[in-house]
Amino acid sequence: MASKQTLNIDQRQTMRLSAQQLRFVKLLEFNAPELEEAVEKELDDNPALQVSDDAPAPPPDLPPLRAGVRNVSQDDAPFDFSPPDNEETLYDNLLRQLSERSLSANVRQTAEYIIGNLDSNGYLLRPLPSVLTDMAINTGLEVSDDEGKEALEVVKELEPYGMGAADLRETLLIQLRHLPASQTRDDAIDILTDQFDALAMRHTHRIISGLHISEDRVKEALALISTLNPKPGAALSSDTFSNNVIIPDLILSEDDGELTLSTGNRIPDLVISRTFSEAVAELERKGEKTDRKGSEFISGRYNDARDFIRILRQRQDTLLNVMGAILKIQEEYFRTQDVYRLKPMMIKDISALTGYDMSVVSRATANKYLSTPWGIFPLRFFFSDSIGEEGDDAAGAVTNRKVEAEINALVEKEDKRHPLSDEKIRLEMEKRGFEVSRRTVAKYRDRLGIPVARLRKEL
Repeated sequence: MASKQTLNIDQRQTMRLSAQQLRFVKLLEFNAPELEEAVEKELDDNPALQVSDDAPAPPPDLPPLRAGVRNVSQDDAPFDFSPPDNEETLYDNLLRQLSERSLSANVRQTAEYIIGNLDSNGYLLRPLPSVLTDMAINTGLEVSDDEGKEALEVVKELEPYGMGAADLRETLLIQLRHLPASQTRDDAIDILTDQFDALAMRHTHRIISGLHISEDRVKEALALISTLNPKPGAALSSDTFSNNVIIPDLILSEDDGELTLSTGNRIPDLVISRTFSEAVAELERKGEKTDRKGSEFISGRYNDARDFIRILRQRQDTLLNVMGAILKIQEEYFRTQDVYRLKPMMIKDISALTGYDMSVVSRATANKYLSTPWGIFPLRFFFSDSIGEEGDDAAGAVTNRKVEAEINALVEKEDKRHPLSDEKIRLEMEKRGFEVSRRTVAKYRDRLGIPVARLRKEL
C-alpha cells in the first residue's frame, strides 16, 4: 500500500511566558523561607548583585546568613545557622534502652536493625521475615527465625510500650499487657482480641453479648482503651517540631485603630554592584571596540541582577496588594477577630479587586502566612465559599464557616447514646434556616474532624 503525504495549514493562537515572567511566577510561589534561600543563592551566584550599604543593620539575634551575603566558609562562620538538635530522637532513645540489656550479639544487632525499620509512630509495618532478609543482604548478618522473634520481643519490651507492633490492635495490646493486672485490663484485652471489629464499629451491644459481661464492665474497659496511645512513637519523633515552624510572609499590626501591613521576610535591600555599573557604562562608551566575550559576561550579569531586583520588588508589591484586597473585604473580621464575621470570598473576588489574573492570586496566597496580634493564619484561611443565595440580608449568603459552627454545635449537644446521622443534622440545619444537602453536611463534618454517627456512639 503506497504511503500518502499531505500538507495541512492551520492557525493557532498561543501564549508563551518570557524568561522574566517565568522567574516572577517562581518567586511568587515561594514562601518566606524559600524566598530567603533564593535571594542568598542569587547573591552567591551573581557577582553583580550585592546588599545595599544603606540597608539597616540586622537585629542582634539575627544570624548574618539571613541579612547579607554569605562570603565566608562554613568553618569560618561566626554563627551556627542550623538550630541545635539536643532532643533525643525515638531511635536514640530505643538504642539507649537496648544497650542496658544483656543480649547475645546476634539478637542485639537484629533488634537494632528492627528499630531502624520502625516508622515515626513506632510501628513495624514490614513482615519480620522481610526485615531479616533485608538485614542479611545489607549487613551480611544471617540469624535464625527464633533469634529474629526474640529480637522483636525485646523491642516490644522497650518504652514507650507499643513499639514494634504491626498494627493498631497489637500496639494497644502491648500497652495493656504492661499495665497492672485487673479485671478491667483483662476485659480490655478480651475486647481487642475477640471483639476488635465491634469496637471499631462502636457496636457495644455486640461486645456485651459476645463476651457475656455486663454493660458497666464494658464501659470501664472502653474507658481504659481510650487512655492508650495509638501512636506511641510520635511523642519522641523529632520530625514534628521541625515541620511545624512557620515564618510569616506578611505582618498585620494595629496602632490606634489603624491596620498596617508589612512584609515579614528578612530580605535585605539589594543593589547592583558599583563595579558592574561602571563597567557597563564603560562598555556603552567604547561600543564595538570592547572584547565581545568579556562584554557579554558583564552585560549578562548586570541584566540578571537588574531583573532580579525588579522581579523581587514586583513580588513584594503583589503580595501586599493581594493582602490589602483581602483586608478590604474582610475588614470586619480584622476589627473584631470574630471568625463568623468572615464574608464569603473567593480568588475571583480578589482578582477583580486587584486586576491580577486568578492564577497570580492563587500563587500569591498558596503556602503564605499572615501574622496578626492574635495569631498566625494561612492566607487561604480568609477565603470561604458561600452557602445559600447571594445577598447582604440575613437570609442571604453565609460562609461555610458558619455552617461548620452550626454542625459542630449540634454534634456537641447531641445524645451520645443516639448520635445524629448526617441526614438528621441536615434536618436540624434546615430548621435553623440553612438550606444544605446531606452531602454538604458530610463534607463539613469531615473537615471538622467529626467521625460519622456510629463512631460517636457511647454507652
